[in-house]
Amino acid sequence: MAFDEKVILNLDPWLEPFLPAISHRYQLFTKLKNTIQELEGGYDSFTKGFLNFGFNVKEDASVVYREWAPNAREAVLIGDFNDWNRTSHPLKKNQYGVWEIVLPPTSPGISMILPTGERIERLAAWIKRVTQDLSVSPVYDARFWNPPPESRYVFKNKAPPKPSSVRIYEAHVGISSSDPKVATYKEFTVNILPRIKALGYNTIQLMAIMEHAYYASFGYQVTNFFAAKLIDTAHGLGLVVLLDVVHSHACKNVLDGLNLFDGTDHLYFHEGGKGRHELWDSRLFNYGSHEVLRFLLSNLRFWIDEYQFDGFRFDGVTSMMYVHHGIGTGFSGGYHEYFGGGVDQEGVVYLMLANDALHTLFPNIITIAEDVSGMPLLGVPAKIGGIGFDYRLSMAIPDKWIKLLKHTADDDWDMSDIVHTLTNRRHLEKSIAYAESHDQALVGDKTIAFWLMDKEMYTNMSDLSSMTPIISRGLALHKMIRLIVHALGGEGYLNFEGNEFGHPEWLDFPREGNNNSFQYARRQWNVVDDHILRYKYLNNFDAAMNHLEMKYNWLDSPQAWVSLKNEVDKVIVFERAGLLFVFNFHPKESFTDYRVGINVAGEYKIVLSSDDKQYGGFENIDVNAKFITTPLEWNGRKNWLQIYIPSRTCIVLAKV
Repeated sequence: MAFDEKVILNLDPWLEPFLPAISHRYQLFTKLKNTIQELEGGYDSFTKGFLNFGFNVKEDASVVYREWAPNAREAVLIGDFNDWNRTSHPLKKNQYGVWEIVLPPTSPGISMILPTGERIERLAAWIKRVTQDLSVSPVYDARFWNPPPESRYVFKNKAPPKPSSVRIYEAHVGISSSDPKVATYKEFTVNILPRIKALGYNTIQLMAIMEHAYYASFGYQVTNFFAAKLIDTAHGLGLVVLLDVVHSHACKNVLDGLNLFDGTDHLYFHEGGKGRHELWDSRLFNYGSHEVLRFLLSNLRFWIDEYQFDGFRFDGVTSMMYVHHGIGTGFSGGYHEYFGGGVDQEGVVYLMLANDALHTLFPNIITIAEDVSGMPLLGVPAKIGGIGFDYRLSMAIPDKWIKLLKHTADDDWDMSDIVHTLTNRRHLEKSIAYAESHDQALVGDKTIAFWLMDKEMYTNMSDLSSMTPIISRGLALHKMIRLIVHALGGEGYLNFEGNEFGHPEWLDFPREGNNNSFQYARRQWNVVDDHILRYKYLNNFDAAMNHLEMKYNWLDSPQAWVSLKNEVDKVIVFERAGLLFVFNFHPKESFTDYRVGINVAGEYKIVLSSDDKQYGGFENIDVNAKFITTPLEWNGRKNWLQIYIPSRTCIVLAKV
């Protein structure tokens, strides 16, 4: 299928004035795609750059090393294998600026002489394994990695089918221990994967897998793009695994990064100010370069081929799509912002190529965009004129909850505004909803649980202590916020590790400001595993919520029908996937025989109640009660039924 104006306008008729801009973008995409086909043989060969560049073993066990460094006048391979001799193993340069040498297995780096006569030394850009010895230096060392076939890991489990309802558990392997240390992949596999499965999530999104020099950067200051470990056990549990991939920028490190790799400012990146992100203090890729495209697309392919990842969450997509990178820009939703001079065409076309290549080569792949701008067609296939992501993150939702909890009294919560925030999305493009982001867990900010309960989380979360008003409110609203986001906010749901049980402390990585402490760079699983503590109630509700979605698939169902947003009662009612959701956000008032509309007649029962004792509720609701509809119109629905809905409670009803 090619670019079709009718298809685009059917998705969004407001795009009509911008069809020429969309058509131009599509033409740039098809031109690049055709170039890749003609010069490289298509996506399949072009995205396997890691089999041609870097270190690769030939059938005769010799090693060929290739590196793109056109500015270098001379290049020599150095390492332990030749006692770092800077003359013994020279490389030869071809007409495209690619250096090459064939030699026995080695432990490598590259030493280059610039046209000025200056000697520089760099890690191989395509190296697949790097290590770091902080007792010696923070700089990474490149390692030639070629274990014998019998010692290579053999994947035993096939990837599960692509889920229709995506329930994502976002995790950081390093913080996944209760002990103050960097947790290992083995510990995560043994201790955390079973928790994720039991909670009802079907997708894991792993952060900070790509090697990065600064642990506290959350993995967003990448130095090496080809090193990590993972995934087989997750597949065996039926879990899809996504990689949080960073192609929006790269660390400005020189010795162990891509910056000034061949002595120039413009090899992998734009030169000058265009190639630097002033807020992130990092380098910005030149997406118009053929070799940069090879490098980045091959990076995506590498993680799939070598580690069998099932997809990617692209970080910093807003920065990639705009020349201003979103800095100092408030997006009003005006379409001129998406197709005017502020758009970085090369960045947008790269994302189109990446999505098109991934979905062409791997039809079951999942791609998610972290974009705050609301770019139209972001979630429409590239082959028909969109950018090609499967989902976008609904980044306005967590911001809304924080603003409410920080600045608005419970009595003043605006039900219509809450519903608008949760439903304000491009409904023919899928969205991932989430109540709070991983950034809110960082020191200096607060999670929803912290905003709700603050210091009482340390003193009143035991069942042996009395239920205080603050803890009661905190438990109730924590559950309600997460369910309404889950059921109303999108076509996918995401939770950050530990937030499902209201993790009691912030996240703070080791840094100079905290004496390099690991005290807060961990997850305290002990509090949710302690049956005396109330954290278990939130954990139980999170699991119940996910398992209910697993049964009824509301995330894979059409948009919810909201029949009530009562500002006086503070009640929200909506239907989705045949279920009736009722939320009473009123801080004091409970309602008996409360009439709500419902379209399908019949007998209904409660299938989830936040007031259940197992979820920390007061058991004021009889979950065994049956509700019979009356065939009279109410709130725009064909029938009504009457329920009891206590203060700060939510219930879900299903037809018997």
